[in-house]
This record gives sequence, structure tokens and C-alpha cells, in this order.
Amino acid sequence: QRILRLAEMCRRLETEEEKVLPFYPSSLAEWEQQDVRRILAASPNEPLARAVQDYVGLERFWQRFNKAKLEEKALERARAALANRNRHLRELLQQYLAGAALSHKVSRDPPPL
Repeated sequence: QRILRLAEMCRRLETEEEKVLPFYPSSLAEWEQQDVRRILAASPNEPLARAVQDYVGLERFWQRFNKAKLEEKALERARAALANRNRHLRELLQQYLAGAALSHKVSRDPPPL
């Protein structure tokens, strides 16, 4: 109940995209979606399946939670890629500066006889 109340409070903080498109596109094929609809329409026989029906209201919560986790992982990967690129660019800059200092030193020294 607490999670459901928090979800209702967070509804105000949803982005416009989440308000307009609350459902995520399914990756299931059409025939798989039909199977899912058929299974969900049937009444469950097992006790665990009946207990799960009590938590259908949490489906939106878990969708949002999973989306946030996926975005977090994507940002972690992007950050790691940027850190790697930054390290590579620093190495290139150090090589360039070392080469520039060496060429400057060579141009100052008189050529040996």
C-alpha cells in the first residue's frame, strides 16, 4: 500500500512522454501477445498465481523501476565510454606536447659538425 501511495504521489513528477505514452512498446510478436492475453484472461488455478493477481497494481511501478535501472546502466556505460575517450585524448595530447617540446629543443640546438 505504501508503494502504491508513493506511485500516486510520483505521478505528478512524470514527464510529458510518460503521461502521454504510459505503456512501453512490447518486444513480443503478435502471436505471443495473443497468447499472453489468453493466459491473463483465464482465472488462475495455482495459489501463487492467485496471490500475484493482488499485486497487479504494482505493474506500473515495476515498469518504471526497470526503465530507471536500464537508463542508469546506459548512463554508466556512456560515462565509462567518455572516460575512456578522455583518457585516450589526454594520451594523444601528452604525445603531441612531448613531440612539440622535442622539436622546439632540436631547433634551438646548433647542428653538430
